[in-house]
Amino acid sequence: MKNTLWGSLIFAGTAVCLAGAATVQAQTANNMSFFITSVGKGDGANLGGLAGADAHCSTLAKAAGSSKTWHAYLSTTPVQGAGAVDARDRIGKGPWVNAKGVTIARNVDDLHTAKLSKEMLLNEKGAAVNGAGDTPNTHDILTGSDTAGRYLSMGNTDTTCKNWTSNGEGSAMLGHHDGKGPPNATGRHFTSWNAAHMSKSCSQPDLVATGGAGLFYCFAD
Repeated sequence: MKNTLWGSLIFAGTAVCLAGAATVQAQTANNMSFFITSVGKGDGANLGGLAGADAHCSTLAKAAGSSKTWHAYLSTTPVQGAGAVDARDRIGKGPWVNAKGVTIARNVDDLHTAKLSKEMLLNEKGAAVNGAGDTPNTHDILTGSDTAGRYLSMGNTDTTCKNWTSNGEGSAMLGHHDGKGPPNATGRHFTSWNAAHMSKSCSQPDLVATGGAGLFYCFAD
């Protein structure tokens, strides 16, 4: 009788602990307002445009327990009468919190001036994203933006993989979420989280070859 009672108490205590942990996890997920996608769309930089990228953010966030409205941190360039879109204008006003409850930036200006790190820029599951020195390295993040979060005008150079619809021709500006990279021709290192260097092309193999996986940043407004 005593053993049965003791076992019941242990079971009840375990159930309460598990329920409490699940509640904390759900609350943390719903507080999350920033993440790097744990996986890309798998078709290079063809994300289905901004709408397709936003939908990918929402799908991953929902699977992680978030019910917020999500937008991809991506810029687009003017085309066929349509105006450009700046990534910084798509993400709300902040503050933004990662999956572990750590504030990465208080507002848009803070986001584009603060020193962000690999330890802060987590995926929607709260896991670190591979960077330089990891295997495989996936620190190339699609942005199509300059360091201020605005679209890039570089003459005839494509900076957004045809506004996120190309999986072959073209190129896009990439950021390094880990703030690491080799020096370029000017002696400066590729370190910015949102504007480090251009992609080789828009294909999945070329994104992988230079240290990426077609990942991008997602923010809740």
